[in-house]
Amino acid sequence: MKTFILLHGSYHGAWNWHKVVPLLQKLGHQTINLDMPGHGIDRTNIHSATLDDYTNKTIDVIRRIEGKVILLAHSRNGIVISKVAEKIPEKIEKLIYLASYLIPNGKSMMEYALLDRKSLVIQNTIPKVSLKLTSLLIQNYSGFKKTLIDIFLPKKFRTHRLSQHIFHEALYHDCAPEITELANTLLTPEPNLGGFEKLRLTPERFGKIPKIYIECLQDKAVTLMIQRKMQKDTPCDRVFQIDSSHSPFFSKPKELCDILNEIAKE
Repeated sequence: MKTFILLHGSYHGAWNWHKVVPLLQKLGHQTINLDMPGHGIDRTNIHSATLDDYTNKTIDVIRRIEGKVILLAHSRNGIVISKVAEKIPEKIEKLIYLASYLIPNGKSMMEYALLDRKSLVIQNTIPKVSLKLTSLLIQNYSGFKKTLIDIFLPKKFRTHRLSQHIFHEALYHDCAPEITELANTLLTPEPNLGGFEKLRLTPERFGKIPKIYIECLQDKAVTLMIQRKMQKDTPCDRVFQIDSSHSPFFSKPKELCDILNEIAKE
């Protein structure tokens, strides 16, 4: 038996694992699926939620668990499990990136997101992605400038959401119609600034933990091109593939759990 900590991606919550959790538990594993700050039933103010808040919440949960855990992140929150692994490598058995952002030391998530020109998410955010503002934030979001941005950035630039008309095509094109209806009710805004934070990762800590990537071959949110670029820049120990959209936990939960069970056994 292994303990899986499951982190959702942008806009979602712990609810997006509702098909996966019972399957993993039936295989004998323990699962903990978390709401990140400002998502699901977590009532943190979304405009003030930071990447450190995401990281610290995850660490607090892990520290209460005996032994090591397997950390699985979807989409954006790959950056969270990377930061967690750097901070408490002694508690992490493996890192699993499910079509998620696997970012190397000294880089930010947004540097990679902007390269993903075919992403339907990047094309359909509210407010629209401003290349000028985004580039300025990428260049300046560190040191004392980061502190100033954290204090003075107007509220309207602190979060974004995905346009509702694109939910199905961008995230769930191979899922049952009720999944899109669920998303229409439950998806939330996402805080922006964590995506501009440059990760600080070391070979001695983050680098020592086995990393597994699960590609989603039909992904229209984090496209296969960018998934494979990230793997080239941060090589993984194993790579699996699911012929799915960005949301295999909805469209192919059994196939996903079979992969997770194989990873657990290794």
